[in-house]
Amino acid sequence: MRKRAEIRISGMTCATCASTIESALREKGVESASVNLGSETAHVEYDPSRLKLSELERAIRDAGYDVINERATVKVGGMVCATCESTVADAIREIDGVSDVTVNLSTEKAYVTYNPKVVSLDDIRRAVEDAGYQYLGVVGEESESLEAEIRARDLRERMRKIIVGFGASALLMALMYLAPMTHTMSIVMMCVATPAFVYVSSGIFRAAHRALRNRNLNMDVMYSMGTGVAFVSSVLSTFRILSHDFIFYETAVMLASFLNLGRYLETRAKWRTSDAIKKLVALQPRTATLIVDGSEKEIPAEMVKPGDIILIRPGERVPADGEIIEGEGYVDESMISGEPVPVLKKPGSQVIGGTLNKNAALKMRAMRVGRETFLAQIIDLVDKAQGSRPEIQRLADRVVGVFIPIVLSIAILSFLAWYFFGRSYLPEDRILMFAISSMISVLVVACPCALGLATPTAVTVGIGRGAELGILIKSGEALEASDKLTTVIFDKTGTLTVGRPEVTEIVGDERMLRLAAGIESRSEHPLGEAIVRMAISKGIDIPETKDFYAFPGMGVVGVVDGVEVAVGNRSFISERGTRIPDDMLERASALEELGQTVLFVSVSGAAAGAFAISDAIKDSAKAAVQKLKSMGLDVVMITGDNIRSARSVAEQIGIEEVHAEVLPQDKASEVRKLQQAGRTVAFVGDGINDAPALAQADLGIAIGSGTDVAIEAGEIVLIRDDLMDVVRGIQLSRKVMSRIKQNIFWAFAYNTALIPVAAGVLYPGFGITFRPELAGFAMALSSVTVVSLSLMLKRYIPDVQK
Repeated sequence: MRKRAEIRISGMTCATCASTIESALREKGVESASVNLGSETAHVEYDPSRLKLSELERAIRDAGYDVINERATVKVGGMVCATCESTVADAIREIDGVSDVTVNLSTEKAYVTYNPKVVSLDDIRRAVEDAGYQYLGVVGEESESLEAEIRARDLRERMRKIIVGFGASALLMALMYLAPMTHTMSIVMMCVATPAFVYVSSGIFRAAHRALRNRNLNMDVMYSMGTGVAFVSSVLSTFRILSHDFIFYETAVMLASFLNLGRYLETRAKWRTSDAIKKLVALQPRTATLIVDGSEKEIPAEMVKPGDIILIRPGERVPADGEIIEGEGYVDESMISGEPVPVLKKPGSQVIGGTLNKNAALKMRAMRVGRETFLAQIIDLVDKAQGSRPEIQRLADRVVGVFIPIVLSIAILSFLAWYFFGRSYLPEDRILMFAISSMISVLVVACPCALGLATPTAVTVGIGRGAELGILIKSGEALEASDKLTTVIFDKTGTLTVGRPEVTEIVGDERMLRLAAGIESRSEHPLGEAIVRMAISKGIDIPETKDFYAFPGMGVVGVVDGVEVAVGNRSFISERGTRIPDDMLERASALEELGQTVLFVSVSGAAAGAFAISDAIKDSAKAAVQKLKSMGLDVVMITGDNIRSARSVAEQIGIEEVHAEVLPQDKASEVRKLQQAGRTVAFVGDGINDAPALAQADLGIAIGSGTDVAIEAGEIVLIRDDLMDVVRGIQLSRKVMSRIKQNIFWAFAYNTALIPVAAGVLYPGFGITFRPELAGFAMALSSVTVVSLSLMLKRYIPDVQK
């Protein structure tokens, strides 16, 4: 059966691109393919039994183009272990048109990339529900109350089962120990145990049924086998098919109760791992006061449009990003920037949505609203990061994939070993009971839930903690890179320095300053802006410039007042055939020795003068460099400045390794050279001019004060302009990685230590065995241990902050 689909494509520039893509699709085996360059879409007809849409998208990407898909974050309820993750992911991935899906057990979310022309959210909902899990809506929609209601109902139900289960277990144990086991007593116990067992364990058996229906062998299947064997053997004993020694009613009910207790504790703990996102979402105000023709009108915040005039009363939160147009007062930006001191805002000041107006009525003009606001971008970034999977998680997933078959084999081998070879250690009439008991214990104690939770809970809490500290960690991979760093490279201008250089000395006359300011008025370079500011401060009119051309990292040239003017570094001016007088060179060298940057000016090919420009070093630069060194990291400075100025600045900060006179486009090459020398490199830049170097580095750290460019460029984005946050970010990342390793250790420790005990290996030598109900308790304890260790990251304070 043929299927038609539309694929949106980006990157096409001409008709050749369209034919290239059509050829790629036909080679893949589609029935027909038609690519429209104007609408940038491909219409394909294919046989879904032979091809999946994701394969066609891959063919387009392999041809050198990109496919435009949508991304949705779906909340999923009912997942309890790592195998549930894979079940949900597989179910969604099976939908033709879904190109990528990642499921996070700890946040209970599925991150789905899909073709909206082929797949709807309803298709995803059906896939989740058909797999046996709860579809709780899409993140960003008004589904918080529904989710909270479903989760609260689930917790109440589990609590009732725990109470009923332990109550019935206590009664069964009392009956067992207070009266001799007779046939009548066994029937009484069956009457007490059966309704409690059905009620308490029904969810476990339903989950096992769903797993088997989806051809998935998960822990619910193993629990069901464990509790089922205990209950069935008890029933067989009651009807005298087995002896009374095989009555395990209290074990079956208590075991199911412990499983519910473990999942109750897990669910409560998992809720808390997403607190950071909840706090950020809570910052978004629900309403805004719109000013229309001088009158006030309250509207939902999501209805604010760019250009709207909004009134913000004292105590209210800013509903959108914008600019103050009237009023003056202090705004608390601490939840966004981490800076505790409120910031004075007056007409012309920028305000960020979600921040708190402290003390005065302000009027603002909305500029960015809804999902475009800075806060919304942070929420989206943190949410995506929490759903990312570092390599160590993939390793855990592979382990879980082979773990359950191994445990099943151990359980069966344990039963067979005790049944056939237990006569040396046990009386004849206890062998079968001991073999069954050990098999049940192995099945129950081996739960890999803790292993499945070890990484995602730590990543979720750690990235959330970073957001609270003003450090946006964009992926789990960034955490791993931080853990392996050997070298931190700092860009100089705007990163180690304030980024607002000022002219400190002028060698030349007023005409030279006027001409230089004229040409630099067309430049956006901070050094050029300093020259323009100097000219304006002296009351000089800035002249028009023609034929302007910039040579990045070297200088600018153009025509001002009818003469050619060039402003740039020494080599730039010399290469243009201008001879710089010796006395000017000597003065320039002296200034460069003091850490100042010198720009020379040539007018009509003759040297006309020079500027000494200085950029103040940030207060936090020296302390941050020293702290990084104390952590065993090499610190390097990279700059386009001449070597004298660069070394002078580096010496003041405490950096020995300097790469000077590096053009902006060559910074990435310098990073690559250090990587080829065996170093694992972090590059710290301001996120605007340093994007290639940030991308080339093993870890890009952007200091961007919240700009869009910075958020795009870095893998770690520092909201505040404070270099100590570089140290905090690396320390936090290392702490999270350390906690992940601890979690994995404890997850493995429980299993590796208790599976042999449950199988009875200590019984021949020490008489130690492990009852099934205690196995259930240990299983719950392992998950709670891992989640609790992760939650401790919520209170983590980086060492440098103590």
